[in-house]
Amino acid sequence: MDSGFALRRAAQTDAVFLGDMLVEAANWRAGGMRPRHEVLMSPDHRRYLAGWKRAADEGLVATGADGVPVGAAWYRMLPQDAPGLGFVGVAVPELILGVHPLWRARGVGRALLRGLIELAGTQGHARISLSVERDNFARNLYRAEGFAVVAEGLARDTMVRRTA
Repeated sequence: MDSGFALRRAAQTDAVFLGDMLVEAANWRAGGMRPRHEVLMSPDHRRYLAGWKRAADEGLVATGADGVPVGAAWYRMLPQDAPGLGFVGVAVPELILGVHPLWRARGVGRALLRGLIELAGTQGHARISLSVERDNFARNLYRAEGFAVVAEGLARDTMVRRTA
């Protein structure tokens, strides 16, 4: 069966599209749309994209049959003095995942997640982390793919998975 999409490594030239996917990830809730500039300029979110692609940054982009990007997953290593929302340690990359709404529930997010976990393992990372709002439907995907809650916040949790 043809899935209708393919994965490729993210490049420096994908920065604008990663920004689009960061906005999608932040605006997952129906009716909760924040403008692109507001998401990308917020301190909570800009750290995941500013200066892309640094040496330790890695990612995957899902493209439709026409080659147009439809989703992305990437990770960053963040410092202890400027941690991300899912920070668990300086040696643990933090994952970000976004899929265009028309491509959700078609296996794109799962394929990106699995691919990025594998990529992180080949890059020598034993674990990978993320932050997810407690009522986000993606939480079920993360649990199904082996992520476990390691820290609970007021409305969001930090989850971690071993890469091997």
